Amino acid sequence: MSLFISVTMNLLEGFGMTCLIFLLTLVLALPLGLIVSFGSMSKWAPFRILPERSGAKFYNKLRSFRPVSFLIRLFVWVIRGTPLMLQLLIVFFGPGILWQTSVFSRFQATIVAFVINYACYFSEIYRGGIEGVPHGQHEAGLVLGMTRPQIFFKVTLMQVIKRIVPPMSNEIITLVKDTSLARIIAVVDIIFVGMRYVTSEALLWPLFYTGAFYLIFCGILTLLFGFIERRLSYFKV
Repeated sequence: MSLFISVTMNLLEGFGMTCLIFLLTLVLALPLGLIVSFGSMSKWAPFRILPERSGAKFYNKLRSFRPVSFLIRLFVWVIRGTPLMLQLLIVFFGPGILWQTSVFSRFQATIVAFVINYACYFSEIYRGGIEGVPHGQHEAGLVLGMTRPQIFFKVTLMQVIKRIVPPMSNEIITLVKDTSLARIIAVVDIIFVGMRYVTSEALLWPLFYTGAFYLIFCGILTLLFGFIERRLSYFKV
């Protein structure tokens, strides 16, 4: 019994690192993904929701500059087409090999790689949600005398949220499990702790025990997103 308690406490410490990677990635990747989606959409003017006096005129011209859209889409294609593990190794080892200096710690490299990777995935979800809203609704809002900010926040935004919740929840749950890749550069997450028992004490059950933590975490997220979807069910699209 004492061994079980000891293993549980050690796994909880590793799970704390897993949760930290998850939370930081989510907090940073969600807004970054939105920015990336704006840059990848050449026919949609995201910054037109801002009044011209706020400086949006510059961005409206920038978004029509096609090379920006092409480069962003190329970057997203590369990130989505290569393994996250490879990106993690490149971010951590790349600067040291190229410039003979350490740029990121193990934890920092993990966050950078995860944020870039998931921002690209989130950007495609945002893009699909935004472009899925019929443009006629935007034109109808203009005819009714609504301003662009009013159209975006009162007409477009709620429909976008409704559309992106299911695919976004799937990616976020995948993120929980992908945090286990951090152990490849020796970040002490829950899988790293579980593997330590396998290699040092020849105990296999702590490694299987880590699965219970992931199941509970993913179960909570599934219930949470189910609740959000039900709350948005009144808004049919």
